[in-house]
Amino acid sequence: MRVIRGLHNLKAAHRGCVATIGNFDGVHRGHQAILQQCREHAARWSVPLTVVVFEPQPREFFAGEQAPPRLTRLREKVRLLRDFGAEQVLVLPFNDTLRSLTGREFIDQVLIDGLGVKHLVVGDDFRFGCDRRGDFALLADVGREQGFGVEHTRTFTVDDERVSSTRVRTLLASGNFSAAARLLGRPYSLHGRVVRDQQLGRTIGVPTANLPLLPQPLTLRGVFAVVAELANGERYPAVANVGFRPTVGSKRPTLEVHLLDFSGDLYGQRMTVFPCTRLRGEVKFDDLEALKAQIERDQARARHYLTAAVADNHYALPLASAPLGRETISSDSYSADNAADANNG
Repeated sequence: MRVIRGLHNLKAAHRGCVATIGNFDGVHRGHQAILQQCREHAARWSVPLTVVVFEPQPREFFAGEQAPPRLTRLREKVRLLRDFGAEQVLVLPFNDTLRSLTGREFIDQVLIDGLGVKHLVVGDDFRFGCDRRGDFALLADVGREQGFGVEHTRTFTVDDERVSSTRVRTLLASGNFSAAARLLGRPYSLHGRVVRDQQLGRTIGVPTANLPLLPQPLTLRGVFAVVAELANGERYPAVANVGFRPTVGSKRPTLEVHLLDFSGDLYGQRMTVFPCTRLRGEVKFDDLEALKAQIERDQARARHYLTAAVADNHYALPLASAPLGRETISSDSYSADNAADANNG
């Protein structure tokens, strides 16, 4: 798969494609349905499927720390888009230059001159351009003029409710990881590479693997019973703290993981962490001894929870193969209240 960073890196070989545009945060099952819709057209045209995404995401650019937390980093998003059939991902820097384009300028520069799009799939309430005139009707008009097709996305629902990134975030924030997995089509996970940190955990007998997080709003925050998966595929029961570690005064968010039944050097290794249940929120303790005592209680609770899960042979991961309830894909349009989640969510 090709990852193209910015319009200036588009080559002649990238032109001629079926495209869709959005944030695709989480690449949930609604997004997967859009990608399937695009794949059908790409196969018909015998051209690659191109996904256009923005970095940062538009709401992050405008709202900063008030923007919704991300479900996936760009690296993970690209991997998931590839897994679901994208052959090209065009990453557009969302900056003052891009935001200043009118709707027609965006179409001309990105879709026509840049990608030479053959067919476009977007939400029918998709809006773009500094003049707010960029909408589905303008795309359809220009498509007829320039000879490319435009169609709106099909709505994907679970239990009669549309799947969206907002809905996934709400479930994760409430600790309902099983329901979130049903919407994602996989267990929710956090990823990163283990780095050296202050190593305070070792001083109190609780060595931890530290995975730095991006300085962005956190989807999760607190202490969780988790399953940690190493690069070799081995899984271990663990306890994880997601946040700022108030007792030691960390200024940068960190995923701090203590593997319950592991000894060895993890520095430099990539790790995937699957939250299974929330144990408590973050607390600032008076000293390290009080922190150690609480960590021991957290370990006991996590071990109790995860031991029962081991008996089921999957460490309590909220597997997507669980019953999914009623699901439908519809071509009906949906309300403007969900516009931000059409492709973007």
